[in-house]
Amino acid sequence: MKESLVKLGEYIQERQAAYILSWSVAHDELCLTVSRESCAKLAEFLRDDDCCLFKILVDISGVDYPSRAQRFEVVYQLLSVHLNQRIRIKVNADEQTAVPTWVDVYPAAGWFEREVWDMYGVYFADHPDLRRILTDYGFDGHPQRKDFPLTGHVEMRYDEEQKRVVYEPVKLTQAFRSFDYLSPWEGPEDYVLPGDEKASKGAGA
Repeated sequence: MKESLVKLGEYIQERQAAYILSWSVAHDELCLTVSRESCAKLAEFLRDDDCCLFKILVDISGVDYPSRAQRFEVVYQLLSVHLNQRIRIKVNADEQTAVPTWVDVYPAAGWFEREVWDMYGVYFADHPDLRRILTDYGFDGHPQRKDFPLTGHVEMRYDEEQKRVVYEPVKLTQAFRSFDYLSPWEGPEDYVLPGDEKASKGAGA
């Protein structure tokens, strides 16, 4: 398996050297890191070339690395039934620069790209309908970013008086707990709970 993936990687590198930044084989899968500007062109090559035929787009996902200058990775998973192999493509992105859409190459990319946009805020240029898909249209922020607050920015509830759903700033109804270790579910092993001091460690030995 690894030998065939190495040969495939060398073949793609030879044919599309201008587009490939790096490639490797790990976990029985070929992984390509591709320049953002040319990723859609490479996708078309991988779909149509007789030695590749990656006709199926399995998934598009995002990864957030806040410490990087280009903090996001857009990760594409392709499947070739002809070769019985999968390939992973990684594209670096940031918050300002758009990634070319793959909708013209793989129509299934439409909803996947909408999800990455909704969760991470990665913009896809020339996408025919780039709207939120998992959160509400008025949602503030992108919840899969590492710097997104765990509580979110707003909360929603149904208001009986207004007979509609209302949005309000998040209010924590219970203060953060300060653990006193008096509960047996919270205490560490070396902490003696009140009353347990009556039992000696050697009792019953």
